[in-house]
Amino acid sequence: MKKVILGIAGFLGFVVLLGGAALLWYNFSLGPKDKNVPVKTVFEVKDGESALQVGENLADKGLIRSATAFSFYLKFQRSGDVMQVGTYELSPSFSVEKIVDYLAAGPEADVFTITFLPGGTLKMARATLKEASYSDADIDTAFAKKYDHPALKDKPEDMGLEGYIFGDTYEFFAGTSVDKIIETCLDELWADIQQNDLVTKFEAHGLNLYEGITLASIVQKEDQRPEEQEQIAQVFFNRMKADMNLGSDPTYKYAAEMLGVPNDINIDSPYNTRLYSGLPPGPISSPGVSALKAVADPAPNDYLFFLSGDDDVTYFAVDAAGHEQNIVDHCQVKCGII
Repeated sequence: MKKVILGIAGFLGFVVLLGGAALLWYNFSLGPKDKNVPVKTVFEVKDGESALQVGENLADKGLIRSATAFSFYLKFQRSGDVMQVGTYELSPSFSVEKIVDYLAAGPEADVFTITFLPGGTLKMARATLKEASYSDADIDTAFAKKYDHPALKDKPEDMGLEGYIFGDTYEFFAGTSVDKIIETCLDELWADIQQNDLVTKFEAHGLNLYEGITLASIVQKEDQRPEEQEQIAQVFFNRMKADMNLGSDPTYKYAAEMLGVPNDINIDSPYNTRLYSGLPPGPISSPGVSALKAVADPAPNDYLFFLSGDDDVTYFAVDAAGHEQNIVDHCQVKCGII
């Protein structure tokens, strides 16, 4: 009897494992074929084609990963949608969901683009949405909404969406709601988090996902160059290890903007990392991929200080004396010496 029970348990375990693998494959297959290929390809849906035939044609064109996953998605997750006959311009950087959105809307559907920049704040995102003709009421409602999304893992309930309007250029159909735009931004952020194994890598540095995004948001505001971001991220880790404040100027400037007051290096705010130790309560911007990766994989160094010189070169130092010398040598104007 014991052998029979063990045999059944083993079989059930195999079935569960197989089901989990199938789900992973399915979710992977619904993602973009290649996020780094934004070039569009002409694609035609012909009268009488089945979902599987359309899927096979999409796969042959290099636009999706799996015709089978495409037809499953269309049947079970988008059963109310009907693909419209016509010619489309599609990209391997589109997810299956986005491709189905296009095919269901039809070739004549109005499409608009909207761009959020890496390093942008919620205030900047609001301005961008208003330029796209969304009302304050619609934006307020969407910003206040509670989203159930894996990208928001570890985010405190009382914190807003600062840091999560992922910088990219997006295409939407006319009439798309603001909350759908936000969900798309979260999808893009989560795709990069998964692709770069950021959760695991942040944890190796003692940070959860929210804390990793918060630190990356500061790195993003300090410098937009990937190679400098990797050095700067390590400086911040070195300072935290040495029980030093982060001392990041962008944090007190963000605090001043939040409070609607002039910039003040001594502004009393938990976001001011010149006055308060550790990370601020949350992100100060939406970090780009390079800043997120810099926090996940910083460049090894022993530096504790850095500054942006008058020539826009970043100068690093291992101690206060070296930093003061860098100010004298390279930061006469920016540092207010002259």
